[in-house]
Amino acid sequence: MSNKYLTIYKELANHIKNGKYKPNDLLPSETELMKAYNVSRDTIRKSLNILTQEGYIQKAQGKGSFVLDINRFSFPVSGVVSFKELGKRLGKDFDTDVKILECIEIKGNKYAHLNFNKNETAWKIYRTRKIDNENIILDKDFILKKYVKDLTYDICKNSLYEYIENKLKLKIAYAKKQITVEKCTEEDKMYLDLKDYDTVAVVKSYTYLEDTNIFQYTESRHRPDRFVFVDFARRNPFFDIS
Repeated sequence: MSNKYLTIYKELANHIKNGKYKPNDLLPSETELMKAYNVSRDTIRKSLNILTQEGYIQKAQGKGSFVLDINRFSFPVSGVVSFKELGKRLGKDFDTDVKILECIEIKGNKYAHLNFNKNETAWKIYRTRKIDNENIILDKDFILKKYVKDLTYDICKNSLYEYIENKLKLKIAYAKKQITVEKCTEEDKMYLDLKDYDTVAVVKSYTYLEDTNIFQYTESRHRPDRFVFVDFARRNPFFDIS
């Protein structure tokens, strides 16, 4: 079965979620998993690679795969994923609260960081994301109105990308991202349950349509104790300059 590795991934992920494998436990070895599931080593490695991507495990050469603390939610660095899609993938219940929905004019230097043309009109959308009854993400979105003419609180609360792709039939192609750690702002203190934290992890995304035109800027501000940003990368010797 071609997607057997996905079935194994999901079963191992559920074992981690349900506490069968606890943080810092070693998963069974590749050989043990091969025997347990009656599959090839390549299939097991595909399953383990996804677990690594999603932040469930960390591989240690010569030791095996250690289970990570999944109280930290794994956010993929690569890929363009909506918050609703991510919630389904992580199996978590999230609540979104729309704090601001208004139109603004792109004028002066105040919005220069958006990389939009001057004199454009854009939607300004602030949304908090609540997990386990705590507001731990503040998403600040700016979307050009010439592409998305109408928005409502219900659309913003549900899924912007679902509306943009399914209703408006726009094709979202790719995003450029920057990740930084910044001091908390007054907005962060207003909208987030920060506890004693005075910094936030910030992901800034410039998102483009299929025709390569920018249509969205997002600044996603995260309380630092609950998230780990993950990616999966392969070494390419072609680029080795050492």
